[in-house]
Amino acid sequence: MARYTGSVCRLCRRELLKLFLKGDRCFTDKCSMETRAYPPGQHGNGRRRGKQSEYGIQLREKQKVRRLYGILEKQFRLTYAKAAKKKGKTGENLLILLERRLDNIVYRMGFGRSLAEARQLVKHSHVLVNGKKCDIPSAVVKVEDVIEVRDKSKKIGFIKESCEFASRKGIPAWLSVDQDKLNGKVVAIPTRDQISIPIQEQLIVELYSR
Repeated sequence: MARYTGSVCRLCRRELLKLFLKGDRCFTDKCSMETRAYPPGQHGNGRRRGKQSEYGIQLREKQKVRRLYGILEKQFRLTYAKAAKKKGKTGENLLILLERRLDNIVYRMGFGRSLAEARQLVKHSHVLVNGKKCDIPSAVVKVEDVIEVRDKSKKIGFIKESCEFASRKGIPAWLSVDQDKLNGKVVAIPTRDQISIPIQEQLIVELYSR
């Protein structure tokens, strides 16, 4: 499957926002957004910022959300289509569906220092959902689902480090986590208020409504 293999710090600079794609490094002075807080570009072209069109603003918002959750365009469109079929506001439904992805849940619970690391754990079958193996990062979890690290995988060094990092950045209130046992539970569906990332989802709805 196609995936982005370039510099993830470049993505943060392009969106002028910390996307926390490199885990604990994003909280240090080494973060590129601390040293070069302007868009990337050869010969300083990244510093030039002309007036964006309405379409350009909508596109940037969509790209920001795609990169935050680490998914490609086709998968993003499919998720948007599911959100549009649900009752309620399409933009909010979209964000809630993205938050409920298994790889994102594993990351939010602190089993991975970054979303990419959490996705790797899922794809390599280190994670169980309700006691059963699930290696599909895009799987949508439900309330009362129990997510845990397999017994054989609990010795992986970076998982414990990830839990220490998670305790510093905080765990969402809609998740319950036992860091000693490396398991957790989805106690509620996240609400829009609990998604603290600065996103204007209405711009994405406007973009796809063109």
